[in-house]
Amino acid sequence: MGLTRATVFILSLSILYGVSENPAVAQEPPQKPAEASYSYINVAVIDIDEIRRKASVVKDIRAQIGKFRNAFQADIQKEEEVLRNADKELARKRTILSPDAFAEERRKFQQSVVEVQRLVQKRKQELDSAMANAMRKVELTLTDIVTDMAKKKKLTLILRKEQTVLAAPSLSITKEVLRLVEEKMPSLKIPDIGK
Repeated sequence: MGLTRATVFILSLSILYGVSENPAVAQEPPQKPAEASYSYINVAVIDIDEIRRKASVVKDIRAQIGKFRNAFQADIQKEEEVLRNADKELARKRTILSPDAFAEERRKFQQSVVEVQRLVQKRKQELDSAMANAMRKVELTLTDIVTDMAKKKKLTLILRKEQTVLAAPSLSITKEVLRLVEEKMPSLKIPDIGK
């Protein structure tokens, strides 16, 4: 049973154009395209890193943390000096003390070393925690400022500068946000650490 050229042509057309054998499907009216709704996007770009670099409050926080760090470093150096002297004294006593007495002195010295190491870790954690808490307060203020600005300027999209490839300078709100941060939070007092 051979297929004629006309039959092959008709089958090809039906496959090509998707003609259905089901008459109900073939007779469905075409769907209306969805109503096109146009919305305009009001975009701005912000350079958060620049704000963090230039904001007086961030500089103030770093300076305060630096002072605490220097004070802690001085305390730790004193403790290390005490340990060095104790180690020298222990080395001197090695020939004088009995093995059991020396072992007891050595254990006390090692316990002192561990205590100083714990103190160093504690101070480091206190510094890190103080810095993180202070920066969190700055970030909250920054978020409030940007949110208020978005409402006032009816901004629908704010991009971070590092997320953009190219943006017109007129889209930047960085300087204005920095000015508002300077007004709203010029400094921040960090509570005493380690007291």
